Amino acid sequence: MFNLQNKHAVITGGGSGIGRAISVLFAKQGATVHIIELNKAAAEQTVAEIEEAGSKAFSYEADISKQEQVLAVFAEIGKVDILVNNAGIAHVGNLENTTEADLDRLYNVNVKGAYNALYAVIPVMKANGGGVVLNMASIASSVGISDRFAYSMTKGAIYAMSLSVARDYINDNIRCNTISPARVHTPFVDGFIAKNYAGKEAEIFEKLSKSQPIGRMGKPEEVAALALYLCSDEAGFITGTDYPIDGGFIKLNN
Repeated sequence: MFNLQNKHAVITGGGSGIGRAISVLFAKQGATVHIIELNKAAAEQTVAEIEEAGSKAFSYEADISKQEQVLAVFAEIGKVDILVNNAGIAHVGNLENTTEADLDRLYNVNVKGAYNALYAVIPVMKANGGGVVLNMASIASSVGISDRFAYSMTKGAIYAMSLSVARDYINDNIRCNTISPARVHTPFVDGFIAKNYAGKEAEIFEKLSKSQPIGRMGKPEEVAALALYLCSDEAGFITGTDYPIDGGFIKLNN
């Protein structure tokens, strides 16, 4: 089950965290993995890990907020069966302490970046007779999270865009779904805590862990396993759906 043999999968932000875990797992299941990353060294490290395990992977350095760069990468890749829009950035702040520059930066990477990849891949998938798109949303697209104004805006957009793509291309045999993680323990999270809560790292980590009713953060590999299912042929009857992977955050925090 969940065999991705002969599939070409593009993963944005595949150099670390959730993107890295998805890249490694998809390659293990037989896919040829194409990683689009701003951090060239991180992408090459993931590719090396995949190749060491005997699978195929390639890295491409690009800024996903720049459409010309994204189109050039997809032209180089050619055939694409699976797109995972995973790359993104975060921001702490409510409306009043979110500057115009903050909003633009979050929009350009999280929303426009996903749009650019979709804009590049949909014609390719239509020409190939179909494909699967998986966009990374968040619990912030379903419930109110304190001090995440700009971030929540972008993830709400991802969810809405995904419904639109699922509806518009259902007759082209293109499926589109979203995953909505709660807090997942990645190097990004450690860096985020260190930057915004210097001196209180252990306390904040514990607090964020316990905000999930299950009592811990998720693991990148757990998100990757759900991504694998949704991008496999076994999930062929699923489109236009969001899948929270949140330790009970959305339904059980009462």
